[in-house]
Amino acid sequence: MIKLKKTKPAGTAIALVLLLYAGTMPAAAQSDSEIEAIRGEIQALKSGQEAIQKDLAIIKQMLEQQAAARREPTEAFRQADLTIAGSPAMGKDDAPVTLIEFTDYQCPFCRKHNRRTMPRLVQEYVDSGKLRYVLREYPIEALHPLSPDAAEAALCAGDQGKYWQMNARLFEESRLLPEELVGHAEALGLDLARFKDCFDGDKFVEQIARDLREGEAAGIQGTPTFFFGRTRPDDTGKVRATRTLVGAQPYGNFKLMIDEMLAEAGKD
Repeated sequence: MIKLKKTKPAGTAIALVLLLYAGTMPAAAQSDSEIEAIRGEIQALKSGQEAIQKDLAIIKQMLEQQAAARREPTEAFRQADLTIAGSPAMGKDDAPVTLIEFTDYQCPFCRKHNRRTMPRLVQEYVDSGKLRYVLREYPIEALHPLSPDAAEAALCAGDQGKYWQMNARLFEESRLLPEELVGHAEALGLDLARFKDCFDGDKFVEQIARDLREGEAAGIQGTPTFFFGRTRPDDTGKVRATRTLVGAQPYGNFKLMIDEMLAEAGKD
């Protein structure tokens, strides 16, 4: 996970505001309303600093993922055995190729992939029986503090058979506060009592923690990260990932990767 160092501009600016006020107003003139005005200025500075830090974190992630996206789509990859049992999946269990996406609901690149590329993959490969598409949660809380709750909400919707509908809605709406998550559940027609019991009861916290551990062990540096592997007829709950893509890459890179693997499967 990316950790950002705290910077000092906010403290300096706050001190400057206090000095300015202290130098321009006599003590007797500092009424309650004036003190409140100073407090308001300080709070505005703090909020501005937090916004700057968040923007810098997003820019840092963008630069890292853009660098990753420039790599060759077939770059060498240390193979990894990934568990997919219990994870949301689309497509036939015996589809020749399995794609595993690790996603974060506050990640702008995950959102871009979800809206632009994923629908084409579903139409061209999942619906034709060539690809099984698996989703695993990778909320980077240090960067995206609302993403763990969003991941839980998606899985709780999946508990009622509507994971993919919630997945699409969360990326489309980008409203991820706890009360907004309940609103999404209501809009999807879920049993709200059951959804709240699942969400408040942390039913899927351990599954998300497992996804994070396994993703980190596989070398994930950012989201979205995609792993590709041949489906194992003898064990549909695991996949030996042999290739990877990182970032919101063009559809053509996915097509190249999948078609290569389908061709290999056809030779067996």
